[in-house]
Amino acid sequence: MTRLKNEPGKFYSIQADVSKEEDILKAFEWVEKNLGTVHILVNNAGLRKPTNLIEGSTEMWKEMFDTNVLGLCIATREAVKSMKKGNVDGHIIHINSTVGHKVIYMPQSNVYPASKFAVTALTETLRQELNSIGSKIKITSISPGTVDSEFRKALGEIDCPKIQSKDVADAVLFVLGTPPHVQVHELIIKPVGEAL
Repeated sequence: MTRLKNEPGKFYSIQADVSKEEDILKAFEWVEKNLGTVHILVNNAGLRKPTNLIEGSTEMWKEMFDTNVLGLCIATREAVKSMKKGNVDGHIIHINSTVGHKVIYMPQSNVYPASKFAVTALTETLRQELNSIGSKIKITSISPGTVDSEFRKALGEIDCPKIQSKDVADAVLFVLGTPPHVQVHELIIKPVGEAL
């Protein structure tokens, strides 16, 4: 356990590889046992590997889908289970990307846009499934444009307008702050001046 600097409350870190179902299940089991019902899930894990489609690495493609799609699905399933069991109208947020709505050529994009298009479809599918059972659990997809982040730096710097990680965090807080009858289903945020 780590204390939040100059803030009330406690911060618990649990290591889990979201590309491995057993790690996700263990993490949710720990949360249920030690903290109780899940109220909010932010699916923020994302991965892009340097390969292409023409001569690409099957292993890298699998890693991206295991993290960006299957890990997200498994974590979402476990959160919904916890919320239903605890009778909580919680909130699930998928951190998506603008490339989940429009494919823009970037070298070595390979299956990354496809994985993010999957997140867009999964968000709507989950909304429909929750509606079909009369659930008040909310689902939101937040799709940032270019973010000045470690993820972006790992891909190589590009000279273009960027938003900050804090801007994405502020978007998460905004959607979490909506009243129970309001669902922000999709929120796209871009830096001013972004050409794409």
